[in-house]
Parts: sequence; C-alpha cells; structure tokens
Amino acid sequence: MGNCIGINRNDETLDLGSNNVSRPVTGTTSSFVGVQRKNHPLCHETIRWKSEVPLTEGQLRSKRDEFWDTAPAFEGRKEIWDALRAATSAAEALDFQLAQAILDGANISVPNGYLTECYDELGSQYKLPIYCLSYPVNVVKEDYGCDSPAEYSEPVDGGTEVILKLRLSSTCTDVKLHVYSKDTIGQCKKKLQAQEGIDAFTQRWFYGGKLLGDKMHIDEAHIQPGYIVQVIVNTEKQSSLAIS
Repeated sequence: MGNCIGINRNDETLDLGSNNVSRPVTGTTSSFVGVQRKNHPLCHETIRWKSEVPLTEGQLRSKRDEFWDTAPAFEGRKEIWDALRAATSAAEALDFQLAQAILDGANISVPNGYLTECYDELGSQYKLPIYCLSYPVNVVKEDYGCDSPAEYSEPVDGGTEVILKLRLSSTCTDVKLHVYSKDTIGQCKKKLQAQEGIDAFTQRWFYGGKLLGDKMHIDEAHIQPGYIVQVIVNTEKQSSLAIS
C-alpha cells in the first residue's frame, strides 16, 4: 500500500514496512489462554508514511470505509473492530487519552505501542493497515470550493429542517447547526466549516459510537432530537492549513 517513513527514537526503532519492531521492554503483561504478552501504552505519535500511489483525501476515506466495513466479516469480534475504529479516530485527532481509554475499556492490548498490531482478551490478533491510522505525507488535497464533487452540492429536495447539536473536540464546546434531513454528512461538514471555520476534511463525525460517512444522509443517521453528535477535529491538519 505504501512506504513507511518510520519513527526513530534514541532507544527504539519502528519499521512498519517490515512489521519488525524493536523497543525497550516496559509496560504491563497480558495473559491470553496460556500466552503472556507485553502490553505497552499507546504511543503519542503520528506515524508518517508515504503512499506508493498518491491518493486524494476522498480515495483514502473510501479505502478506510471499505476496510472497516469488511474486516469484521472475515475474522475477529465486531465489538473489538468497533472499538479499534473509535480508538484510531481519537488517536488521529491527537486525543491519545481517549484512544487509550477506549482500548482499556475493550481489553485491547498493543504490544508494540502502535495500533498496527492489537490483541483482544482472548488472544486474537487484529492488524490495522497504516492508511487507517494516519494520512500519507503525499496525500492529494481536494478542492472543496465551487467545483466540489456532486455529493457536496445542495440536494434538490432538502427535506425538513433539522437542528444538530455538535460537540467539537477542538474546543470542547457544543454548537448548533441548521441542516436538512436530505443533506449528506459531507454537506453538513461544509456548513460547519462556514459557521465555525473548521475545514471539512479535518472533521470526523460520530453518533452512537459509529462513524458517519460523508455520503450518508442525515435522515439515514437516525439522530434523535437533543442528542449529541461528536465531531473529532484533526488539529494537526488544521494547523498545517493555517500555516500554509
């Protein structure tokens, strides 16, 4: 899928491309049916890597959605996959404390400190592709302006007006957003961008513990009145945009 640039420290080296990891022996020990394995705290770092074939943000999101939608059908437990998906989203938004809490709550261990290799309490292994953990350094940014894709254009039939209550991870505040039931999540992200100045592609929306895809319509999300939609903002990408 891509070439890992890697992470180097004084006392450890991570080579994600070859899945060889060398790091100091620290952390707690987890036991799985007669097998003992070290469990390290989640590393508070963003993995940097380069894709062999440059991908747009939309293509990367599609690959991620495809992986998360299909992985539970082949192996592992769905509740563990759901927890890993939530943890990766929190980690990508640099909320490592939340990511660690999700892992601990689901009894998921990360022997290498990275979400590329995880184990549940029964000892089953879960491997996450690197493109689900961070954006490649050569990602192709999309234009969300006037020539944006069709899924971001206003629908002909907007449906009924809905007031969403959004909780922003970047400011830990709640805001209200006026949308329509036939709006897609992608359109709502654009409206939030116009209202709060948060770039659409840095936003990830969650409701009921599930990620809301950009092409999903508001009425399909079944958001109950007064309930909160969590908006995880990738502050690292937001900052890089501000600098550029």
